[in-house]
Amino acid sequence: MTTDAVGLYIHIPFCRSKCRYCDFASYGGKTGADIDLYIDALASEIKGYKREERIRAKTVYLGGGTPSLLSPSQLLCILDALRESFDIEEGAEVTLEANPGTVSADTLAAYHALGVNRLSLGLQSIHENELKFLGRIHSYEDFLSSYTAAREVGFDNISVDLMYGIPEQTEASFEETLRSVIALSPEHLSVYGLILEEGTPFFDIKASLPLPDEDAEYRMYLLAIEMLGKAGYSHYEISNYAKAGYRAEHNSIYWKDGEYIGVGCAAYSYFEGERYGNPRSLEAYLRGDLRCEVEAVDRAAHRFEYAMLALRLKEGIDLGEYERLFGRSFTDGIEDRLDRFISMGLMTMAEGRLAFTDRGFYLSNSVMADIVR
Repeated sequence: MTTDAVGLYIHIPFCRSKCRYCDFASYGGKTGADIDLYIDALASEIKGYKREERIRAKTVYLGGGTPSLLSPSQLLCILDALRESFDIEEGAEVTLEANPGTVSADTLAAYHALGVNRLSLGLQSIHENELKFLGRIHSYEDFLSSYTAAREVGFDNISVDLMYGIPEQTEASFEETLRSVIALSPEHLSVYGLILEEGTPFFDIKASLPLPDEDAEYRMYLLAIEMLGKAGYSHYEISNYAKAGYRAEHNSIYWKDGEYIGVGCAAYSYFEGERYGNPRSLEAYLRGDLRCEVEAVDRAAHRFEYAMLALRLKEGIDLGEYERLFGRSFTDGIEDRLDRFISMGLMTMAEGRLAFTDRGFYLSNSVMADIVR
């Protein structure tokens, strides 16, 4: 845990309709009045962090759900509460997630004028059949309109979300998606493999889903690395790619053992030696039931989380820094396992760092289960 400025996460749990693969805390069918009530509760929670010597913050991230359902006036209420309660650094990265089916040129211009300087657009695929299967409410044309409008109103830091391994997707269709998005030249891409999460509609019908097989999914993963690398994107984290200077600063706080404060229902914080979270239930949150889960992060938990998060990054674990922090070598007792993974081409150890290869990233969950303790 560091003592640097924190990252601020604000959860907006509203969607027009929920995607069939999504297990995030999000709710469809809510009215503007429902959102106003939630904004009031958010502002109250935010102001609870106000201190005489205000907490410094270096990033703000509005995630969801669909934060782009907020009106400019609702967004202003949140940002005003943040600026009143925190010392937000000049030039801080301020990200807003947006669904292409929910924004217009006017709302994007208003968001930008209010201080949002990074936009994260959820595309997933350019193909209508794949978008329909996922339950997305937008078309590829909607995405292109949103992307173009965002550029025109001044956004010069745009991230695009894509998925592979989704129903009806082929290697050829994924390649078409990659080529189309690369041609637009966003500053950042997040490329995720589909996970069938328990409690989602996809999980309930997983046996009948027309999914690519495991070999095809792996080839899609490698294709993304190859094509994005040739286009000038650095594969800096398992699922994330960036042009030089455009790594996601907020998410990097998580991966680099930084402190963060989350507000809103289902939001979690890691701050002042504690991890705590708010209830997932919107009703419970609106009642004021905050910090329903609190745990002190002891040395063993900190050591485990530090390693798990560092290994998500391309540069991996700085073994010397690990030893300085925890008074023990990361490799003690697992030398044979590390030698095996290195010989298999899944990991590298060089210049005092242990890191995954691209192939190793794909299998990282099973490898980390064997070496992180």
